[in-house]
Amino acid sequence: MTEIDAREKAVLLSRFALDRKAYDLVVLDVRELTSIADYFIVCSGRSDRQVQSIAQGIEESLRGKGMRPHAVEGVARGQWVLMDFSDVIVHIFYQPVREFYDLEGLWIDAPRVELPEPYASLAHQFSIRNEQHA
Repeated sequence: MTEIDAREKAVLLSRFALDRKAYDLVVLDVRELTSIADYFIVCSGRSDRQVQSIAQGIEESLRGKGMRPHAVEGVARGQWVLMDFSDVIVHIFYQPVREFYDLEGLWIDAPRVELPEPYASLAHQFSIRNEQHA
């Protein structure tokens, strides 16, 4: 596969997470705030199994494109999976663990990236926050 830029990779990884119904997906542009990555993707699963399924789905989908993460941590427990793709880091949380660590709060100065359609609509559809306010 030809090399894609970090933003394209973030959109692609978001798509794969949404394919597994990742909830409350947010893409943070951290280029101006840290040297460890250009983008963070933060999303949730409703159970440890769903967290594991999202991570496995991302890996399986990437395998078909000839891409692999540099490192993956936390899949066995399914509470917080970190997938390092060098310029994009994916954080997949079990929802209560996400609330506890509040990465969005820690990275409050990072601009949110607007996903293209249809992914923006899917991200809105798969929102626990929207369900709680309905």
